[in-house]
Amino acid sequence: MQATNALNYDYSVAKLFTFAAILFGIIGMVLGVVIALQMAFPDLNYLLGEYGTFSRLRILHTSGVIFGFMLSGIFATWYYVGQRVLKVSLAESPFLLFIGKLHFWVYFLLILVAVVNLFLGISTGKEYAELEWPLDLVVVVFWVLWGISIFGLIGIRREKALYISVWYYIATFLGIAMLYLFNNMAVPTFLVAGIGDWWHSVSMYSGANDAMVQWWYGHNAVAFVFTVGIIAQLYYFLPKESGQAVYSYKLSLFAFWGLMFVYLWAGGHHLLYQAVPDWLQTMGSIFSVVLILPSWGSAVNILLTMKGEWDQLKTSPLIKFMIIASTFYMFSTLEGPILSIKSVNALAHFTDWVPGHVHDGTLGWVGFMTMASIYHMIPRFVKKELYSRKLMEAQFWIQTTGIVLFFASMWIAGISQGMMWRATDAYGSLANSFIDTVNVLYPYYVVRAIGGTLYVIGFFMFVYNVVKTITAGRALEKEPQSASPIAA
Repeated sequence: MQATNALNYDYSVAKLFTFAAILFGIIGMVLGVVIALQMAFPDLNYLLGEYGTFSRLRILHTSGVIFGFMLSGIFATWYYVGQRVLKVSLAESPFLLFIGKLHFWVYFLLILVAVVNLFLGISTGKEYAELEWPLDLVVVVFWVLWGISIFGLIGIRREKALYISVWYYIATFLGIAMLYLFNNMAVPTFLVAGIGDWWHSVSMYSGANDAMVQWWYGHNAVAFVFTVGIIAQLYYFLPKESGQAVYSYKLSLFAFWGLMFVYLWAGGHHLLYQAVPDWLQTMGSIFSVVLILPSWGSAVNILLTMKGEWDQLKTSPLIKFMIIASTFYMFSTLEGPILSIKSVNALAHFTDWVPGHVHDGTLGWVGFMTMASIYHMIPRFVKKELYSRKLMEAQFWIQTTGIVLFFASMWIAGISQGMMWRATDAYGSLANSFIDTVNVLYPYYVVRAIGGTLYVIGFFMFVYNVVKTITAGRALEKEPQSASPIAA
């Protein structure tokens, strides 16, 4: 994994996706704070008419963070990591360099158009698959372009062995390609029947079939964006930053194939107690519990990579970000299977425990790992040391506090909701009205908004640190081989 000095790596595409990740991160996370405040203070829903309601902004928040911030981060790290582990530069292939830049611009323009569409309320109404069919076709184009980049670089590589991160990037590409195509099969109503707007469509599936395909896709969008693509980053950046070899390559392969075979079939746990076959629900629960093994296999492998080197946590903020990211990954991948157990799900389903679970993964695991990856890449991009260690330390603790406030408040709120919904009086009637549960949740929604605000403050500190590194960082004579240089 040492850099080959004879190669002049081309970071132009990686830089573009890095800056896109920062831009979409700002937009998506600020919107997240806005809708969190709307939950606590409902009058904020009416500031911009229909365009400022929770229902309109929530979809912009989720899509902005998942397909803007997270996906841009995955693409950025691929165009950085791919060259280095395959020992080949994009500059050596004008064709692949063109494909990489075309990939970025098609993707970036699509996201901008998607933001406008969703803001206007043009949506299929399917979770994580809200884009109408014309934009779905553009998604296929930029995804194919990424595939050409991945397999093109592999085809001209100098390094015979494929490092484990490459396998995870390939899995991200293939997994999302399959899932997106099947779930987004749609019938354009205007073209087929002359009904509705030209962009409108209906799902090719109906009823329970639509629900089953949707959550086969929905859960595995989490698997192959939130999880597999981020593990690819962790397996490269932590060993590189710490100077330590991955603890066990065999364990990394076990975890990889375990995730591939198990994760795909866990989506049924989103449909427990719904009008779908009981065997599907049971299968979703079983595969979700089994999923603990490969998930923790990756996390434990990463933690053991630091065996004997834990003192680096005191000196390297980047390693601190990566280790806490892996720890949040362990929490989230234990909590998910627990929520998938039918008896637990009976209490937790439709409660705020679920967004609490999602956000300890997205904020702690994906957010921290993506920011750490960008922190590692920036000094190599601009040949300058990172601007401020103190700012990074402050960011770490502010954001960690925000995450804890967020998921702890949602755990308590969710369990309170579930218990109040299930409570009955002496006659077997429901003991609480729905508004009673809403009133009880108010303080927890306030705490969630505070936690989200702290996280966004930390993200702006991250952005400031990156900008100051580019504009005022101390120049480096040569590229650092392992730990990123950071000013005091």
